[in-house]
Amino acid sequence: MSKVVIASLAVVLVLVAGAGGYWFGQQKNTAEGTQAPPKTSAPAAAGVVVEASKVAKLALPQGITAVGSLRSDESVTLRPEVAGRISSIHFLEGERVARGAALVKLDPSVTEAEERQARANLTWAKQKYQRAIDLQKQGFISGQAKDEAENNLTVSEAALALAEARLAKLTISAPFSGIIGLRSVSVGDYVKEGADMVNLEAIDPLKVDFRVPEVYLTQLHVGQTLHVTLDAMPGKTYEGKLLAINPLIDAAGRSVVIRAQVKNQDSALRPGMFARVRLFTRDLQEALVVPEQAIVPQGDEWFVYRVVDGKAQRAKVDIGQRREGKAEIMKGLADGDLVVTAGQLKLREGVAVQVAAQANAPAAGAPPKADATPAATVPKS
Repeated sequence: MSKVVIASLAVVLVLVAGAGGYWFGQQKNTAEGTQAPPKTSAPAAAGVVVEASKVAKLALPQGITAVGSLRSDESVTLRPEVAGRISSIHFLEGERVARGAALVKLDPSVTEAEERQARANLTWAKQKYQRAIDLQKQGFISGQAKDEAENNLTVSEAALALAEARLAKLTISAPFSGIIGLRSVSVGDYVKEGADMVNLEAIDPLKVDFRVPEVYLTQLHVGQTLHVTLDAMPGKTYEGKLLAINPLIDAAGRSVVIRAQVKNQDSALRPGMFARVRLFTRDLQEALVVPEQAIVPQGDEWFVYRVVDGKAQRAKVDIGQRREGKAEIMKGLADGDLVVTAGQLKLREGVAVQVAAQANAPAAGAPPKADATPAATVPKS
């Protein structure tokens, strides 16, 4: 065998050996890569992360909550006292008018003619009466004739006064300053006595009428301060004073009707609006409070989530007044309870919780700020 053949066989053997080693190495690496990774123990669940705050005591003014309605300080529907045809209207709907301003005028042509006739009759009666006096002094007529002339003069004076009064009533004027409403008549309409034409409302100040149970009667007196909030104007509070207490107790509802007065300088409030009223009857007293964001409304009820032994417990509460972001708890919680203030949407009864942040509780007995305005929470009547 030649040397060339031997050398070629040696090269082939080297190549075959290298290829086999590479193939076995690849198979080993593939097998090692497909092995399952070692198992690791899963971390224990830490619970739902929430923020919480402790129930604390805060000095709050005590009072009565109620619902009522706003009323005009003065309200009237203008109606003519005499029948006639409207000749002119001197106002724009919704504008302010001053007391005594002429608003509607009826056609005065017939009444003016009657007034001129009555004036002429009066002049004639005066002349006849004066002649009767002279003739009676001269003895040409009896005293009875003089008395008849005097009576005719009196009747003529009364007829003129009547005609002047009818003429004056053809002009309907504003009995007080206020805002005119929407008219239901037009120029040329014939109106009868007592027909509705337009309403006039005095709305600064406004009156608030509401009812409270008779058990609070001894706590009421004229001049007490109250705060009024309205659903139509969230975030705003109006201060008022108790104006009058109805001496008659409503036997059907065993309640006392109260009238208060509220300033309305910007005319933002309007008669007929639904009002929530809180009447302050006593001095500051300690009350349990929680942050308002801890309250979870559900229908007509209120709930909070307490943190007890690391778990969430749902508790129904009764709410009193609210002020400075705090809600008074009348029933359902105790002093020092830890309540959830953020993260309630992720909670349910008995779920584990982890408190990430705890708000500082207000100092017990700390007086509220003078400019704080409570928003009344009204129980259903």
